[in-house]
Amino acid sequence: VALTFDDGPHPQHTPRVLDMLDAAGARASFFGIGTQVERHARLAREIIQRGHSIENHTDSHPVLFATYGPRRMAREVAQAQDRIAQVTGCAPRFFRAVAGLRNPFLDRVLHQQGLQLVHWSRRGLDTNTPSADKVLARLTRGLAAGDILLMHDGHSAATPSGPPVALVVLPQLLARLQAAGLHSVSLTTALPLSAVGASVSP
Repeated sequence: VALTFDDGPHPQHTPRVLDMLDAAGARASFFGIGTQVERHARLAREIIQRGHSIENHTDSHPVLFATYGPRRMAREVAQAQDRIAQVTGCAPRFFRAVAGLRNPFLDRVLHQQGLQLVHWSRRGLDTNTPSADKVLARLTRGLAAGDILLMHDGHSAATPSGPPVALVVLPQLLARLQAAGLHSVSLTTALPLSAVGASVSP
């Protein structure tokens, strides 16, 4: 399965995610916001150095991204691509739209940037669900090889006790994967090279 984390890197949460992944021998893909990658450049490089990938999740995470025209949309994607490549030395291969929403202009924009659109097959809704049990249940019910899981190292909801729900769920999720004989890999390992601009949604 492919674990993916959106909206980071986050200076407090992402390092803890990385430690949990290391402890489980797991790899993941981080859909980073371009400005956040630049702001936390050392952390972004650490993500790469620890065996994970950073992918493109727009430059500024605009809520209205899906309403943009082609030029404005292309700027958001290209600026993120440039920032991530400059900071990490690795150009992203994959793109995820804000909230997964897109319009017909996006396919051409991604083709021009050599990017592949990736959605998810399971998400825990950890940005607005403070219950770790509910988030974990959404991610693991019927979980199988080939799934792409969506979590957030940035913008994760707080649990009633305070910690971000994603940080409470992640060690339990990794234990469930191990018990099921599954392991987490980055998208670069999980998905074969395919035509640029193609959409992947298991």
